Amino acid sequence: MDEVKYVSGETRIFAIVGHPIEQVRSPEMITAELVRRGHNAILVPTDVLPEDFERTVAGLMRVQNLDGLIFTIPFKQAACALAGILGDQALKVGAVNAMARNRDGDWVGDIFDGIGCVEAFRNRSLTFEDRRVMLIGAGGAGRAIAVAVAQQRPRAIKIFDIDAKRATDLVEKIADIDPRIDASFGKPILENVDILLNASPVGMLSDPRAPIEAQQIPSDVVVFDAIVKPELTTLLTIAQQSGCRTIFGREMMRGQIKKIVDFFESRGGKADLA
Repeated sequence: MDEVKYVSGETRIFAIVGHPIEQVRSPEMITAELVRRGHNAILVPTDVLPEDFERTVAGLMRVQNLDGLIFTIPFKQAACALAGILGDQALKVGAVNAMARNRDGDWVGDIFDGIGCVEAFRNRSLTFEDRRVMLIGAGGAGRAIAVAVAQQRPRAIKIFDIDAKRATDLVEKIADIDPRIDASFGKPILENVDILLNASPVGMLSDPRAPIEAQQIPSDVVVFDAIVKPELTTLLTIAQQSGCRTIFGREMMRGQIKKIVDFFESRGGKADLA
């Protein structure tokens, strides 16, 4: 009988929950990091409809060999209500993208998107300090990115989201973090912008749209897209054709993978992650 070597009855399970789910890169990247560290563990993609989210995840949290969860679009904010304990970033952001079961059986939640974005820029020797930032998207990932960027002392952050209240709430959050930042709500602009960040789902998978209405971007603007699939989104295509420096969603993902696995290890699973 044929056998595979990457899963067994002793394998510890982690799940990434989202809808849709086919765009995620976490299963292969985080599983690789877990295995590299010597763990018999696997991250499984799990597609859950929004109306089934609370019931399905509550059931998953009762699975005895499940040690952690990752949340992607559109569940990062809803996941906060499921965590028994929230970390510092999650408390500031109001969203969660990772939860781990600690040794007491409690679920601890935190968010690493913003940390990953800042790390991606740092790895390219780029800084947010004294820069003018345009952020599109104020959902879970957008909130995490805005909070992390605000802690890097930018000169200005303008935020756009189709949900104006969600965006203006985030503007107020930035003002609380650092009142010196010129924080505002407004439609995506390219004038007087040093860094353009897309944290919206526009451009994901087979969506050919860009989150801005422009076929040209000033070449001195740095353009980042949090989307990981496709890697080269319409926005990044326009940016590259315009001569801009571009940063990919996979770079943000890489920036947070080690920190997420550190989080899973430090909170302690029931088996060899303890």
